[in-house]
Amino acid sequence: MSDANQAWESPVKKRLRAGEPVIAATITVANVDVAAHTATMGFDFLWIEMEHSPITLETLRNMVLATRGMKALPFARVPVNEIWMAKRVLDAGVSGVIFPFTSTPELAAQAVAACRYPPAGRRGSGANLAKLCWPDPDAYADSADKNVVVITIIEEVRAVENVEAIAATPGIDILFIGTSDLSFSLGLRGNQEHPRLEEAIGKVVAAAKRNGKVVGRPAATPDQVKKYIAQGFGFFQAPTELGFMAAGAREYLEPLERSALKAKSKVIY
Repeated sequence: MSDANQAWESPVKKRLRAGEPVIAATITVANVDVAAHTATMGFDFLWIEMEHSPITLETLRNMVLATRGMKALPFARVPVNEIWMAKRVLDAGVSGVIFPFTSTPELAAQAVAACRYPPAGRRGSGANLAKLCWPDPDAYADSADKNVVVITIIEEVRAVENVEAIAATPGIDILFIGTSDLSFSLGLRGNQEHPRLEEAIGKVVAAAKRNGKVVGRPAATPDQVKKYIAQGFGFFQAPTELGFMAAGAREYLEPLERSALKAKSKVIY
């Protein structure tokens, strides 16, 4: 039974409100075991990737069920900023929705509306599956309205041009900069070091700060996380599970390869 005096609060929102950073591991493979293991590793949330991976709604639902009670909350990046798409992942039980290509204030408002029940939004009343894995099921609608994290991705030039109005949209929690796509939109072909990209990023950070919004970006390494925190970022997308697997394999194999080469050099023919 829900206790109004002990209502559940999203740990991600709680950390952000306290000014503490949050970090997601990115899930791209349609494997429930991978999601469940990753959810225990210390990350704050899972960035379940549905825009750039074959993960389906059915797999997402199984991941949500498999990670119940674990540290990392399940968030989903949906393929499109549409109310019907957000409705499907929310009804599967996710705790946050990441909206790609949110380049206008109208799309920002649509993202918020998709994640809130009327009269504040346009979410449909059909969350029977979500209630089964929500920490506060008896008060799901009110709890979800307060705790679902709404993330809009700034990844086009026109999004930077509209960033002040997007950042001012009530209900947006995070402005996440998709640095690679923004680089392409600027005509830089993915260059992450170009001054024009840095200038655009600076505009987004400034708008987020003026409007009391958290700003996020990808971070490939711990050193990058530390650097970006110093720049005002608080919300990070870490590498994919495949990236971590490759890094672990390199860490394991490279010393062995050096040892093997050293041993080979001592062989007398």
